Amino acid sequence: MISRYPTKRIFVGKVAVGGDAPISVQSMTFSKTFDANATLEQINRLFFAGADIVRVSVPDDESANALKEIKARSPLPIVADIHFNYRLALKAAEYVDCVRVNPGNIGSKARIKEVAKACAKRDIPIRIGVNGGSLEKTIEAKYGNGAEGMAQSALYHIKLLEDLNFTSIKVSLKASDAARTVEAYRRLRPLTSYPFHLGVTEAGTGFHATIKSSIALGALLLDGIGDTMRVSITGELEEEIRVARAILRDSGRQKEGANVVSCPTCARLESDLKAAVSEIERRVKDIKTPLNLAVMGCAVNAIGEAKHADAAIAFGKKSGLVIVKGVVIGKFSEEELIDRFMLEVDKLQSGG
Repeated sequence: MISRYPTKRIFVGKVAVGGDAPISVQSMTFSKTFDANATLEQINRLFFAGADIVRVSVPDDESANALKEIKARSPLPIVADIHFNYRLALKAAEYVDCVRVNPGNIGSKARIKEVAKACAKRDIPIRIGVNGGSLEKTIEAKYGNGAEGMAQSALYHIKLLEDLNFTSIKVSLKASDAARTVEAYRRLRPLTSYPFHLGVTEAGTGFHATIKSSIALGALLLDGIGDTMRVSITGELEEEIRVARAILRDSGRQKEGANVVSCPTCARLESDLKAAVSEIERRVKDIKTPLNLAVMGCAVNAIGEAKHADAAIAFGKKSGLVIVKGVVIGKFSEEELIDRFMLEVDKLQSGG
């Protein structure tokens, strides 16, 4: 497996980002931030879904004023998302764990300097959030709004913060398409050691957002790029976390949870394989122990997969085999097969 690019470690609250820290998963509330109770309800949902960090939008003074209560009651570190009004960043910095600014719309060097000063005072990081759809006019005029323009925007603002002796930085380079997003991150990665936050912006609803994010984030993770990430899905919370964790696991970057392998359906099937896999996925979704599980519809695929899986099922006609570490435990009727399989899975996750 390709090693991750070495990056500077920073902290968002108590969550380490970069260095050899695990790749963290983020999401963002869509409640009105000034409604502290509604926002905290969504933050708690994300916490129980397995998020590490949460971002909240701060579009007005009322939302900024709510941050004190939200931060005091939140189980997750809070990132304040700031657009246009740098004074809101100064207010937010008094309470949150990180401030995210979009260089394309936050304003002049003087404003960035004030934000950096406020964040330095509380020792919290700044996320430079470059968005391909809102680059600075000078950058876009010279480099365009493609990957090069996005990378140059990030480099300009990194240097601006460094000239202010501010180096607690993370960077995101988001576009609404996978190709431009991947190219931008790849261009910038060799040029800086700051940690990267990965994501595709404006990715859409569930199906398309999952595909776009899997392509872009998966490619970058396999390149060794990425220290924290968000899968953006319109109107979703828990699903963002579920998809992000799956991308991390299936790219080999997260050694946690059950990886369920199942064969494609064909005419050899003599059982309801789809129902069986769905039932097993439901029953193993909260497992934290890294396990490879195989659910095969016949002996053809099971012969190879069962050898490599921690536990496997090989379905036959109205019965099937349960196999653990390549050894057949027994043959069981279709009615008892999944329960017997899960008994062995429970043993494995408890170290038995």
